[in-house]
Order: sequence, then structure tokens, then C-alpha cells
Amino acid sequence: MQLPYYIDLLGTLVFAVSGALAASDKNMYKDIFGVTFTSFVTAVGGGTLRDMILGVRPTWVVDGNYLIAITVGVVFAITFKYYIIKFRRTFFLFDTIGIALYTVVGVQKSLEFGVSPLAAIIMGMFSAVMGGVIRDTLINEIPLIFKKEIYATACLSGAAIFVVLKALKVDDNINSFVSVFIIISIRVISVKYHLTLPKSR
Repeated sequence: MQLPYYIDLLGTLVFAVSGALAASDKNMYKDIFGVTFTSFVTAVGGGTLRDMILGVRPTWVVDGNYLIAITVGVVFAITFKYYIIKFRRTFFLFDTIGIALYTVVGVQKSLEFGVSPLAAIIMGMFSAVMGGVIRDTLINEIPLIFKKEIYATACLSGAAIFVVLKALKVDDNINSFVSVFIIISIRVISVKYHLTLPKSR
């Protein structure tokens, strides 16, 4: 098992927590099933769509460790939600880490299946944001990708850095760390200083 595998599992767990926290924060679901369902589709939504486009079976279908990771995320979120839901930055933190990890996994897996570098960058972004789009749609929120925040752009930037470093023969572990760090940094800096992309007119 290589580092990308563990990154994918960690991303699944983080997005599971993100989905559960979003459902709990909205107070839309009173029962555990509703929270678990939102958590599940948030965790595997982007990866499943990515795998379907690549023409392979979704990873969570063939590897039970992903379902275990989701279960751990749900249990963690439910157990500690009264302690962590009070901090607005908690949801932001889990979501940011999740998109960073999923972007790297998405672009790397796409390259392994022979996708062109440009398409792999888009697939990395796609893997990262679609789980959040499904989550926000379920809780009746406008998805972050459609807001003026720098969100998908951060994923595209990190994915592009990964492809460039990959072409330069940089070690995959170092490449993954650098790309994740760049995505998180762009997202945090843009939110902290209220940076946005130019509006269309």
C-alpha cells in the first residue's frame, strides 16, 4: 500500500466528517440515518463520479476500508459534534483538507489510467469538489463552487503543480505533500484576506 492509498482513505474520512457536520449544523436531519447518508455521499460522491468517467469500479465498492473510514468519520462527528460544531472554522478545516487530498488522489489516479495531463488536472478538481456539491445540494445550500470564494481554482492550481512536478520526476510522496500544501494555503489565504476571482459582467 502506497501513500496515495492512505491519502485517499484519509480524504474519505475527512469528507465523511465534513458531510456529517454540515447535516448536523443545518439541523435538517434528526436521525442518524440522515446524517450518515449525507456523510456517505459527501465522502464518495466525487470519487465515484471520477471512477465512472475513467471506466473503473468505484474504490469503495471493491475495498471495504473506505466504508470503515466513512463509519469512523460519522461516529467521530456524531460523538463530538456538540464540541466542534460551535467552532465555525471546524467545517472549513475539514472541507479544505478534504478537497486538497481528493485533488491529489484524483489527478494521480487519472494519470495512471493514461488520461492527458490537462484532463487529469480537471479530473483532480472534479474529484475534489463534486462531493461538496452533492453535500451542499442535500442540505439546501448554494454549493461553494458557485460562490465567489476561491474554491475550485485552488484545486486546479494544486492539480497543475502536481502534473508539473510529476513531469519533472519529483518523488510522488514529496509531490503529493507539496500539492496538498499549496491547495490548503491558497484556500486559507483567500478566505482570510477575502480574495475572489473577478466577477463576470
